Formats: sequence, C-alpha cells, structure tokens
Amino acid sequence: MKELLEMIAKALVDNPDEVRVTVVEEEYNTILELRVAEEDMGRIIGKRGRIAKSIRTLIKSYAIKQKKRVLVEIIG
Repeated sequence: MKELLEMIAKALVDNPDEVRVTVVEEEYNTILELRVAEEDMGRIIGKRGRIAKSIRTLIKSYAIKQKKRVLVEIIG
C-alpha cells in the first residue's frame, strides 16, 4: 500500500523527489502518513478536498481486499 500511495502522489506533484510515505502500525489500524512539499499541498488536496478524498478511497479499497484497516494522513 505504501508503494501505491507513493506512486499516486508522485504522479500528481511537481516535486516527486520530496514525496515521503511513512507507515505507522497501531493495534487495529495502519496509518500511512503522506508528506509532500509545501507548494504541492494544493495539488494533493485539490478543490474542496476532492483529490485527497479520491486518494483515500483508492487506498481503502485496496486495503479492504487485503482485510486491513488503513488511514491516510496528508502532512505538509
């Protein structure tokens, strides 16, 4: 899932070298922290959060197939 999120984010931003995904394992959840350059935050979030919502939907649907619970946090 980490690789999928990195691939999606790198395709959207102007600075793909600054995309970082950190995996945080918790008791019941896995959190994927997406870090991008400050100037790329708008590209990742999109108008009214539509792109961010789409990214989260893709990752959640992939996680459901693997019977896991994954949350995506976007950090600037």
